[in-house]
Amino acid sequence: MNILSAGAILYHGSYCAVENPELGKCARFKDFGQGFYLTTSKEQARSFAKISASKAKNRGVVPIDERFAYVSVFRVTDTVGLETFSFETAGVEWLHCIVAHRRSGVFDEIRKQMAAYDVVSGKIANDDTNATILAYMGNVYGPIGSERADNICISLLLPERLQNQHCFRSDKALSKLQFVEYETVALS
Repeated sequence: MNILSAGAILYHGSYCAVENPELGKCARFKDFGQGFYLTTSKEQARSFAKISASKAKNRGVVPIDERFAYVSVFRVTDTVGLETFSFETAGVEWLHCIVAHRRSGVFDEIRKQMAAYDVVSGKIANDDTNATILAYMGNVYGPIGSERADNICISLLLPERLQNQHCFRSDKALSKLQFVEYETVALS
C-alpha cells in the first residue's frame, strides 16, 4: 500500500457530512485505534456511509426516515512532519494490530508502538470480515496469536480483496486534510 502523498484524494463515509473532523468524536476501538478513517475507494466510503446510517438510525442518532448518508471528500495538503506507518499487506502484523486495538489486554506492545504514529494505513477489516476476526479473538481457530490461528484467520479474510484505510490519529494529521466537498448517498 502506498504511503499517503500530498494531493491524494480520500473519502469518509458516514451518516452525516463531516467537514471538520474531531478526534474526540471518533470511536476508540477501531482497527488502528481512535482516529478519523478515510479510504481511497469511493465505493468503500459509499458502502460504509450506508452502514453508518443504518447503525445511527438504530441508535436514534438520526431519524428513522432519513433518506441519505454522506461521503465527505478530503485532499491531503502535505505530509511534512507526519509520522506514518503502512501495513503493506493484510498479514500477521496487521491482524495483531487490529486485535490489539479492538480488545484491551491483547498484543499491548503493538498498541503502544502504534501510538507513535500520526497516520496508520493498511487494509480495512470491515463488517464483511468482522465475523472472522471475532472468531479469531474467541480462539475458534486456536489460541489467539498462535501461528495456526493467525494463518487460518488471514486465509479466511481473503486479504487481496480488502480495500485500504488511513487512520488519522492526531490533530497534526487532521491539519493536513482539506475538506473538498460531500456527496449524498441514497438509502434504500
